[in-house]
Amino acid sequence: MTAVVSAQGLRKVYKNKVALNDAAFEIQPGRIVGLIGPNGAGKTTALKALLGLTSFDGEMKVLGKDPRTQRDALMREVCFIADVAVLPRWIRVREAIDFVAGVHPRFDRAKCERFLANTQLSPKLRVREMSKGMIVQLHLALVMAIDARILVLDEPTLGLDILYRKEFYQRLLEDYFDEQKTIIVTTHQVEEIEHILTDVMFIRDGRVVLTAEMDEVAERYTEVLVSAEQAAAARVMKPIDERALPFGKTVMLFDGVPRSQLTSFGETRNPGLADLFVAVMKGTYA
Repeated sequence: MTAVVSAQGLRKVYKNKVALNDAAFEIQPGRIVGLIGPNGAGKTTALKALLGLTSFDGEMKVLGKDPRTQRDALMREVCFIADVAVLPRWIRVREAIDFVAGVHPRFDRAKCERFLANTQLSPKLRVREMSKGMIVQLHLALVMAIDARILVLDEPTLGLDILYRKEFYQRLLEDYFDEQKTIIVTTHQVEEIEHILTDVMFIRDGRVVLTAEMDEVAERYTEVLVSAEQAAAARVMKPIDERALPFGKTVMLFDGVPRSQLTSFGETRNPGLADLFVAVMKGTYA
């Protein structure tokens, strides 16, 4: 299967700050990939490189094209959403539809209008007259009507409350995604997207430090709830992280240790993506 995105040796330096440092990764078609990292890790720079919005050293192909020299052709097949709040407050629903229809050749006006027919959004309604939930509905209708092969979402639900964030991702999953499309999303609300991800990439200090399918993560990493009496024996198995709980219990995280070798130390479970992220990134904020 040919990757829709492949990158080798990506490097980008802003003055004295190294944003990408020999980063390498591949993204396969029909996947939902979470690009996750702390502030300043290189997430946005990686997305800008992918979209042809910044220069860089190294090699990158997106749908077989070099984003530095073939951006115009590439953007016919890629859609980028930075923030659901980007819609200007003065614009009307029909004007937003006209604008997207004018700038994206793969926009399906009829499909957009079908999505909006199930909402309270009338063509004359302005963004400033809408609730946050209605703005989400308009934004989703505009996005889902674009037949893009790659959809890039950079903190798309920033500033929305939890109900609207959940609606955004659920509608995206139910009404947009299929095996012909690839979605790349960055967010700090890791817990809210892990159930829709097929793959995850952790980026730290400009390098991709973990790339895996979610099924692989579940098989590779194990958390164990260890009692004080079992702690010393469990540490012999070399956990990659520990965190203390009340009453002398400790949660230990193991990488690549068969679960059958860990059950004697306590209750085992799959780690949440947020806990795995914290363990891998430990020391980043020191």
